Amino acid sequence: MKTINLEYPFDKNKIPNEPIALALGFFDGVHLGHQAVVKTAKQVADKDNLKLAVMTFNQSPSTVFGSESEDSFRYLSTLTRKEELFSDLGVDYLYVVKFTDSLIKLNGQEFVDNCIISLHAQAVIAGFDYTYGPKETANMTTLVDYAKGRFSITSVDEIFYNQGKLGTTSIKAALSNGEITNANEQLGYNYQNTGTVIHGLKRGRELGFPTANLDVDKKEYLPADGVYITEILIDDIWYPSMTSVGFNITFDDVMELSIETYILNFNQDIYGKEVKLKWDKFLRPEIKFAGIDALIEQLKQDEKDTENYFEKTV
Repeated sequence: MKTINLEYPFDKNKIPNEPIALALGFFDGVHLGHQAVVKTAKQVADKDNLKLAVMTFNQSPSTVFGSESEDSFRYLSTLTRKEELFSDLGVDYLYVVKFTDSLIKLNGQEFVDNCIISLHAQAVIAGFDYTYGPKETANMTTLVDYAKGRFSITSVDEIFYNQGKLGTTSIKAALSNGEITNANEQLGYNYQNTGTVIHGLKRGRELGFPTANLDVDKKEYLPADGVYITEILIDDIWYPSMTSVGFNITFDDVMELSIETYILNFNQDIYGKEVKLKWDKFLRPEIKFAGIDALIEQLKQDEKDTENYFEKTV
């Protein structure tokens, strides 16, 4: 897959001169609903002998048109993660369009004429609620008029989960409640974060449970405080692990949120390494223990529960 960064007006020299099936959306999380759009686009592309392309944006529309700032917004998937997921779905070209004042000022017809058509789209596929300007005038219904027969249009229906709408909002809500299984089912894969292993207080080592302290990308959404069964990717190998998110409330000297991962049967120096963390299952909430001994006993139980989980999933 090739990623192509564009800024309006598009540089024609950056755009491959071949017809495409174009999937539209921001695709934060590339969850099951997004996957349905891309898979539908893939079917159209294969049927019509077209390349498969996705057009997304460099930042969330919520930070451009909504009340959230880009500095405070947290993503389910960074661009790097999106590239991995789209590549797995068979996408040939990923167009990442930068939000600029000139782009934002386009009306629906101008967006179609100057963006969609310029990418050589022969087919356009998007979710039923996709908009490309004011939702009253730039939606999937009005797209038929703007297209003027120059490309086919496929609208992908809404997907539901537990009698509610499946989407980025419901996935973030699940993560915020520690409902990892719920979030993973909506995503269609186990949620991941990326980070760097940094030095911590080394308290885990003193307790007999040495942990890798992770500095997670500040742009990524984190699950709720608690202890989880996880997997950590180090040098292209996934290792079973358990991870604590929180403030180590048994102690009084931790002022900032920490992400600490205890890796089962592992004894390597990994300080400074870039890693990925995959969230498999919620174990328990963060607990303030009466003393060190009680904490150690609970950690032993957490380790046993983690071992049992991986024995059953192998």
